[in-house]
Amino acid sequence: MASITAARCAELPLVAADQVAAYVVTAAVWAPSVHNTQPWWFGVRGAEIIVHADQQRQLTVADPVGRELLLSCGAALFTAKLALRSLGFIAETRLLPDPGDPSVVARLRWRRRSPPTMYEMGLYEQITRRRSRRGGCGPLPLPAGLLGALRRDAWQDGAALRIAADEGSRAAVAAAVQMAELAARRDAAYVRELAAWAPPPGSARRDGVSVLSYPARPQPTSPQFPSRDFAHGHSWGLPAMSTAASGPGFAGLVCLLTTPGDSPADWVHAGMALQRILLTASMHGVAAALYSAPVEVVWVREVLRAQFGDGCYPQLVLRLGTAAQSAVSARRPPESVLVVAPLRLPDPVRYVQD
Repeated sequence: MASITAARCAELPLVAADQVAAYVVTAAVWAPSVHNTQPWWFGVRGAEIIVHADQQRQLTVADPVGRELLLSCGAALFTAKLALRSLGFIAETRLLPDPGDPSVVARLRWRRRSPPTMYEMGLYEQITRRRSRRGGCGPLPLPAGLLGALRRDAWQDGAALRIAADEGSRAAVAAAVQMAELAARRDAAYVRELAAWAPPPGSARRDGVSVLSYPARPQPTSPQFPSRDFAHGHSWGLPAMSTAASGPGFAGLVCLLTTPGDSPADWVHAGMALQRILLTASMHGVAAALYSAPVEVVWVREVLRAQFGDGCYPQLVLRLGTAAQSAVSARRPPESVLVVAPLRLPDPVRYVQD
């Protein structure tokens, strides 16, 4: 952890830039990423943090154009901005500032201060508590008002959360997930790539999908949302929480995260919206199951797009529901992704306050 706390930083008129950067990166590494690849690193130069996409961690088979790479980095960017707000700083952001270097996702500066709101601090407190959910959800409904809040969350970051509200729509989205998983399992290169990011029990790796984050046996839902075979044929994973034969679990609220366009900027915005949605849900005791397969298979993604018929671009499928968040997720040490550059006079750039 960084050597300063949010409470101390909020009280101090001046804080060393390197302390702020260390604090922010310590939070940002907890952002969600596809297969927990953690495809980012952070450059620091004075009072500026540069968020980089680590293209060496890109899923070249599942994500050849880097869409999920930038979505993951967008989630890290939102988390970094939230960490700055927890210190009482106003983040100044330049998104994709270097057309010649698409690996530079954003530049962040902090020069002005304003006390964080209770909502922002509530989100910040969920950064390390949030977990993904695999399997069924509990039968309890979502808290009143949460759905509207999640939709506003998505809109605030330039995306939309579209709800499969009726049985037919839920079944159609579930069928898209099933088709994508079937296509993926028939692709040997895809299977090898997935296996490379699913370390076995006892592994010391601090990335990839931990065996403590998925069930040893697939947990059926109604409608059926198939689980990925992270154990690739082995009996790895968490045991079932109950041995009772209770039938399929609830699928929960089925959603699509979409954007109006399909550019790199849209992908980053989708990642920012995703993290805001996940943290807001976690504040209310709601967990999320995330499905990237149906947007990795091109023709399945087009089926989903046609399902809504308004020209939006699906970026991720989510299921939201009440559930115990018992999964464990590993993260690389913050210092392993933080690079401090020598201080120099910055180029004259224009930042946008947000």
